Amino acid sequence: MIPTEEQAKALWQKYQLPERKRKHVQLVARIANYLANKVDQLGKFGTVDKKLLTAGALLHDIDKNIPRLPGEQHPDTAVRILKEEGMEEVANLVKTHSLHAILDPTIAPKTWEEKVLFLADKMVKDDIIGVDKRFRLWNEEHLPADAQKILDEAYPKVKALEQEIFDLIGLVPEDLAKLA
Repeated sequence: MIPTEEQAKALWQKYQLPERKRKHVQLVARIANYLANKVDQLGKFGTVDKKLLTAGALLHDIDKNIPRLPGEQHPDTAVRILKEEGMEEVANLVKTHSLHAILDPTIAPKTWEEKVLFLADKMVKDDIIGVDKRFRLWNEEHLPADAQKILDEAYPKVKALEQEIFDLIGLVPEDLAKLA
């Protein structure tokens, strides 16, 4: 099942998604849909499934206030929750949005839905800040060595994805600031 926006918001209540994260996921959904529309306008790649994309964007951080099971990390908990809710397609999309996913060829973003969700999430914190600033903020957090390694290895891949998408749609990332 792919939930409507209203159903996704009901899950925010059920899983107590914090208000700050609700604003984040809504902005991620706006950016992801904007990028998807630009890809669709090219007419070369079929149509991006915007219902799935919107659901994935609105639910990609549904686990932010939920205790993780042993061995789980973000977004494993979100994937588990979404599968328990009968949202297999959304769970599969959400699985590809984390930084460690882009380093694993078996779950790295491949479809347009996966690519634009991944990139939109990395361009948004509380506002549209772009990939470079998002990584700068993460680097300022003084992460544990294993998380820092993922950050360092993911950065060039995220930048390559950003360039792929923006070259394709004929824009630069700074153009998205107008959407804020």
